[in-house]
Formats: sequence, structure tokens, C-alpha cells
Amino acid sequence: MANQANKKMAEDFLSAYKDHDWDSVEKLLHPNIEWTLPGEGKISGTAKGVDAVIERVKTIVNGGVVTTLHHILVGQYGLTLSLNNTATKSDGRVLDEELATVLTVQNGQITKIDTYLSDVSMMEKYFTI
Repeated sequence: MANQANKKMAEDFLSAYKDHDWDSVEKLLHPNIEWTLPGEGKISGTAKGVDAVIERVKTIVNGGVVTTLHHILVGQYGLTLSLNNTATKSDGRVLDEELATVLTVQNGQITKIDTYLSDVSMMEKYFTI
């Protein structure tokens, strides 16, 4: 498995996310991690550091988002998660978007996360500030 990122890291990240196992998420993250997410919603911008990244994950989870994995794509220096997020708020706001979450991996830790959304305005409306 030389010259490629370890797919198990993505599987472990998704499993810890699903189980709300924040300690396991933290162990996968580099202390100086940054997570970019487009738009102007509550979860948009750049989360810097482990605490900020975990807070963003908690905000997504607390928003009732159900994440479905389509594929894990393996690269030389990272992994891309092809995902679908769905949720419905009690006031009728709906989230149903495709996304790609790119994990940059170095020395066995996730050093950067970049998320690409199919519908940024839908996310902004769902996660209003």
C-alpha cells in the first residue's frame, strides 16, 4: 500500500462521526488542522484547530443531519469522501445535498479537510446564523 493514503483512516473518521465518539475523532486530527466549508452559514468558513473542528461536527450532528457514504476515493496524499447529507428542521427547512469532503493526510493524521457542496445556498438556509 505504498504511495497512497490509508482508506481505513476515512472509515475510522466516519465511524467516530456516526457514533459521536469525539475522542476517537480527536485522535485522527493533527493539532493544527483546518477545515474549510463554503458559504455564509453557521458552519461555513475555516475551522482552525481540533476543538473548532469537533465543534463543527457537533453542530452538524445536532442539526439532525444524516450522512450517507457513496464512496471513499484514495489518493497519494489524502482521501475524498463522496457523501450525501439529508435533514429536515421542524420549521420545514430541508437539507439534501451531495458533497465531497477531501481529507489531506500526513504522518497518519488528518491535517486538512476541505468540503465541496452541491448546493451552498441550501446549506446556508438550513444552518442559519
